Amino acid sequence: MAELKIIKMSEIKSEPVEWLWEPYIPSGAISLIQGDGGEGKTTTAMAIAAAVTTGKALPGSGCAAPVPVILQNAEDSYEKKIKPALELFSADCDMIHVIDESEQELTFSDERIEQTIIRTGAKLCILDPVQAYIGVNMNSTNSVRPVMKKLGAVAARTGCAILLVGHMNKGNGKAAYRGLGSIDIYAAARSVMTVGRIPMDEGKRAIVHNKSNLAQNGASLAFGLDSSGGFTWLGEYDITIDELLSDKKKPETQFVKARRLIETALAKGPILSADMMQMAEEQGISPKTLNRAKDALGVISVKRHNRWYWEFPIEVEYTVVNEDSQHGQDSAVDNMATLTILPCEKGA
Repeated sequence: MAELKIIKMSEIKSEPVEWLWEPYIPSGAISLIQGDGGEGKTTTAMAIAAAVTTGKALPGSGCAAPVPVILQNAEDSYEKKIKPALELFSADCDMIHVIDESEQELTFSDERIEQTIIRTGAKLCILDPVQAYIGVNMNSTNSVRPVMKKLGAVAARTGCAILLVGHMNKGNGKAAYRGLGSIDIYAAARSVMTVGRIPMDEGKRAIVHNKSNLAQNGASLAFGLDSSGGFTWLGEYDITIDELLSDKKKPETQFVKARRLIETALAKGPILSADMMQMAEEQGISPKTLNRAKDALGVISVKRHNRWYWEFPIEVEYTVVNEDSQHGQDSAVDNMATLTILPCEKGA
């Protein structure tokens, strides 16, 4: 029996929460991004990885110092999908590391994860998908709970943000119960984001921040994926987790209507502010809603020859390859495997 030790709360030092991407991905903790197959969760994870390796701003945040990343993917080819995607995102592949699994598959309990974080100084570790790397029966609470606790301890000790990518089942329940495997996977994550198609606008997808233990949930974010693999952040989007997971289309809100009007009007270039206001009035959109949609889309006002125009700022376009597949693979636990780290450009 362990010796009894009692700690007074007054002896515990309060510490501020540190963030890789506030409020979506805390440092030193586990986060989860989940969604159905082909909805963009792996693509989104790679977009995040690419941004942090170059210090580019993610939605709602400013630029930061570039940081190293560990990226493990058990479903897709590093040579044919992962690296081409990262290159299209203009990632710094010298900052992205892959643990060689050719001799021994990696699991959440594998000591090589912490060793690699320490050796590379990684601030983000992506494990994609959960079912390939968990290393135990993911439906067993008694098996999952200690594995998640151990992985969380690695994140806490190193200060690295660990981002898990998980598939969802085909049920119609709440998001917490839609993830494959035990609810303890969801429970262990300090932040959970769900990716899916926007029912009322199938050409767009959204990330809904549906769980956060360390801050208030962040705004839902829309992004676009096209047939050529293009990926574009589209800003904040007014959608709830229930709406995202629903197959039913709801009537178009005034906010969505305003967004669509602005996007259509500015598709060919700048437009007079007065003309935009008039078009909105004709469609029953209030000035307040129109301006809220303007801000969400990042539209700017520019004065030329004493007249005000609305226009989109110059943007950097991101493109990426096709979406992630639906099914993962099983793996076994072996904490004593030899640690080998591969630079991104060499594949794995």
